[in-house]
Amino acid sequence: MKTPVVVFGAGKIGRMVAYLLQSCGDFDVLSVDSSERHVAEVEALAPGVKGMVAKFDDAAAIDKALSGRFAALSCAPFFCNELIATRAKHAHAHYLDLTEDVAVTKKVNQLAKSSKTAFVPQCGLAPGFITIAACHVMHGMQDIHEVKLRVGALPEHPSNAMKYNLTWSTNGLINEYCQPCEAVVDGQFTTVPPLEQLEHITINGVEFEAFNTSGGLGTLAETMHGKVRHMNYKTMRYPGHQSILKLLLQDLRFIDDREGLAKVFERAIPTTQQDIVAIYTSATGMVDGHLTERTFASIVRHREMGGHHWTAIQITTAAGICAVVDMLRQERLPTHGFVRNEQISFADFMANRFGALYA
Repeated sequence: MKTPVVVFGAGKIGRMVAYLLQSCGDFDVLSVDSSERHVAEVEALAPGVKGMVAKFDDAAAIDKALSGRFAALSCAPFFCNELIATRAKHAHAHYLDLTEDVAVTKKVNQLAKSSKTAFVPQCGLAPGFITIAACHVMHGMQDIHEVKLRVGALPEHPSNAMKYNLTWSTNGLINEYCQPCEAVVDGQFTTVPPLEQLEHITINGVEFEAFNTSGGLGTLAETMHGKVRHMNYKTMRYPGHQSILKLLLQDLRFIDDREGLAKVFERAIPTTQQDIVAIYTSATGMVDGHLTERTFASIVRHREMGGHHWTAIQITTAAGICAVVDMLRQERLPTHGFVRNEQISFADFMANRFGALYA
């Protein structure tokens, strides 16, 4: 019998989530979006998916979509998630989302208390898979000195001054550039300013710069408080990107006009279907009495799947949330309360049919 789920959001990520789940044969998928065109596109992309047009601020419509569903997967804008999570709890459905927003996740955590179903926010790429990979490189270490988490969603062939193309939510992108960033510094849980602490990393011969952005740590900093001396998350970009962002946000004061900056980005920065996702995480600590560093690094590229072209950011983000709901279906994760990404086994995730897309 197929497991009924509802996917809120039929944008770039939501449509791939619906496609992956419907195509595997084990899920009955309902796709919900405020755009009739987006819903129709998902129905055409993944035959068998049911479509429903509804606004994400309409509690009655959300309740209707959740009726009889095993889980709600929110690929909607982060500011819609509190209502979706609230109605999912009322409907006794599992809840999963992709948000990088810290405040929203704290609200989801509160909703998860006394819940009879699982609440698993931030289970995409970053936060999400990067947390699972970080726990993997930390496993078995004593006296952990430093943990680094780095992710970048980038054009494969950069051509403009920013060396960047739009590959995912513009609002989500600007939000992570502007919000305080959680970190562990000298053993203390704290926040650090975005766009700071610039560093350079090379993966497979490609040079990147990395700087503080918000949300990528998920709940890991809180979990590892008192167990690690230094831990932080940074976004990777091609060299030169950070200085342009600081000009826009700080010197030109777009930090006070984020809607205006979003309009500029969407008018002037092209999208691309030819992208990469760069992933890097390392941990330094004691193993068998020796100071040791372990690293996981990978570059995932856009590719064809099932006769359709998918971007790297679609593949990695959708694979994360699909793997988690699949593991919930298989009862390989806790089935009630707040579930953290650090509770998910790296080996189990990579062995999952959706998690394997990271390989």
